[in-house]
Amino acid sequence: MKKGLWYWAFIAPALFALVAVVVAPLLLGVYYSFTNWNGIEVKEFVGFDNYLKLFDDEEFIQSLKFTVLFAVVSIFLINFFGLGLAMLVTAKLKTNKLLRTIFFMPNLIGGLILGFIWQFIFTKAFDGIGQAFGIESLQGWLSTTTTGFWGMVILMSWQMSGYIMVIYIAYLEGISPELIEAADMDGANGWQKFHSIIFPLVAPAFTVSMFLTLSNTFKLYDQNLSLTGGGPYNSTQMVAMNIFNTAYKQLDMSYAQAKAVIFFLIVAVISLLQVYWNKKREVEM
Repeated sequence: MKKGLWYWAFIAPALFALVAVVVAPLLLGVYYSFTNWNGIEVKEFVGFDNYLKLFDDEEFIQSLKFTVLFAVVSIFLINFFGLGLAMLVTAKLKTNKLLRTIFFMPNLIGGLILGFIWQFIFTKAFDGIGQAFGIESLQGWLSTTTTGFWGMVILMSWQMSGYIMVIYIAYLEGISPELIEAADMDGANGWQKFHSIIFPLVAPAFTVSMFLTLSNTFKLYDQNLSLTGGGPYNSTQMVAMNIFNTAYKQLDMSYAQAKAVIFFLIVAVISLLQVYWNKKREVEM
């Protein structure tokens, strides 16, 4: 009994914080999405009206499509570069520690600051290089949907690759050197060692990295705000920005809350399916 009391005494603050900051706002948000809430008071209960409006909201649907495409491309590139950097810094190099620090540093910079830094690079540096060498594709970056999309992808990949690298490093350093030596004695080349030994053993890291990159790319807001601002003509607006604009620019709180609930369900379902699928592949490997 004493053990039980001490147990609950220690976890009570954490449970209280979880309920107050996560659970209660989530439940209130779901409730408000079924009402005509103006941010201060609930005027009336409207049922599923806010959710039905989503089917005719072309701007929200466009932002959802853009977010999904951005997430797919970014997840692949972040994990690709993260694993590549991890393999580089775990090789026998004298500059390993320095390289790890350099690659991880972008993750320490705030998203808004990074967005403004890369905005300067894309609009000033790229434009200057394009004019100097006559490369039209480098001029006017962020002024079109395509360049805005790839600008977002480059920024996100540059920021998160070093963070994901750390996760892969932990698993790469846990691989027994005897396995690699045995593969070398059997005459395995680099690709065969990676495909048959390294990749299966770092599969758990891929599950964790996939979950983190998926959640971060889907809910991105600050980089989107500072880099493109959703432009041109809201064509690079992601779902998080669309929800924010609905709530605080259009002042339609209950409708924005309905969007947030749907967005939460989409991200939750995709994340859980991803974890289940990757865990199943780990067992098969």
